[in-house]
Amino acid sequence: MRFALSDRPRIVGIVGNPRPNSRTLHAARAIAEAMARATRGEVAEVIDLIAYREHLFDIGGPDIKAVLERVLAAEVLVVASPVYKATISSVLKAFFDHVGAGELAGRLAIPVMVGGAPGHMLAVEDHLRPMLVEVGATCATPGLYILESSIDTVDAIASEYVGRLPL
Repeated sequence: MRFALSDRPRIVGIVGNPRPNSRTLHAARAIAEAMARATRGEVAEVIDLIAYREHLFDIGGPDIKAVLERVLAAEVLVVASPVYKATISSVLKAFFDHVGAGELAGRLAIPVMVGGAPGHMLAVEDHLRPMLVEVGATCATPGLYILESSIDTVDAIASEYVGRLPL
């Protein structure tokens, strides 16, 4: 089955790492750019959620509401988290607490996790994907797990991964 995308999809990255300008941010940007090349789309932005840390628990607050509006304007979402305690980060979870069930319907989400050991690779399928499905996104399968030790080759990893997607 192929993903039905518009001629020039708008792509937004969402990064839930508690460290600003993280390896996870770098990975999300690489995947968003690979998607843009493969689809002739546009990377509108890659949102580093930690920049909104003071607002993440203000449910319905105007700052996160504005971020959510930018996310909802995208057709493709690259959703990235580091592996923390074998699951997604609290930063990413706090943001997605603002997203209603089914609200991301009609959007393709690429679940991405960055971790230190191969033993955590199921976290992308067991934790990140179910959250994205709950909010209505259609997820690329499989999601992408990137070892921290491979982050220097993330551009090649991203291109190879996107090349396997049915676009």
